[in-house]
Amino acid sequence: MVLIHPTAVIDPTAQLGENVQIGPYSVIGAGVEIGDNTIISSSVRIEDRTIVGSSCQVSPGAVLGGAPQDLSYKNEPTRARIGNNNIIRECVTINRASGEGNETVVGNNCFLMAYSHLGHNGKLANNVILANAVQLGGYVELDDYVFIGGGSVIHQFVKVGRMAFMAGASASRMDLPPFSMNDSRPCMVIGINTVGLKRRGLSSEDRQLIKKAFYYLWFSGLNQAHAIEAVRENMEINPYIEELLNFVSTSKRGINPPRKHGNIQMAEDAEKAEEEILTV
Repeated sequence: MVLIHPTAVIDPTAQLGENVQIGPYSVIGAGVEIGDNTIISSSVRIEDRTIVGSSCQVSPGAVLGGAPQDLSYKNEPTRARIGNNNIIRECVTINRASGEGNETVVGNNCFLMAYSHLGHNGKLANNVILANAVQLGGYVELDDYVFIGGGSVIHQFVKVGRMAFMAGASASRMDLPPFSMNDSRPCMVIGINTVGLKRRGLSSEDRQLIKKAFYYLWFSGLNQAHAIEAVRENMEINPYIEELLNFVSTSKRGINPPRKHGNIQMAEDAEKAEEEILTV
């Protein structure tokens, strides 16, 4: 049974699944698809051709599938595609893509907190969390289990690797590697995302290997090519290390540098980092 408030405006071409709820003053555009058990609260706007999956919750003031903020966009047919079990809080904006046939994509089980923004052609994988007021530029890509802290800003075309964490009020123009902890403006790598890796079930042995690889790649003083060579020559290469090396070596925008002073998670300073990590 579909529950639609009498003040809502639903285009006749919209397709609503079973048990969908549409709240007061919400507007659902042409060709929109909404999956089963999704709840659209009051004053939500879902623009033409947007797809919203099942069991999502969309809070007041959200605008999904709005036109891209891109001067090259000429009203060509594009869409935003949002997966299942997502929570989209107050005043979130998700722009549809630019370029005919393209999509802005949100995966499954994501949590987009109030006032966060996903720009055109962006891609969020699964289990991504954007805290309040996170701003993602066009073509930004976030992999599984990424957490972006409140008020952070990510430049267009930046990629963020799996299980990475970005602290609140940070800003990045460069890529953030998988498994990393990142902080500051401009953003810097400060170590591995230990808590996140534990939550995802990585063993102590895997975490230590990743930590050792991070030393070579960011805290050893080696340039990127020599650091990658050192990892391959001196370490066991399991799937996590291969993923990390592949991300670093294929980055088009470059990887954020390390923070060499202050509260570095890997160690208090570079000498202690070398002693601690290379003797693991």
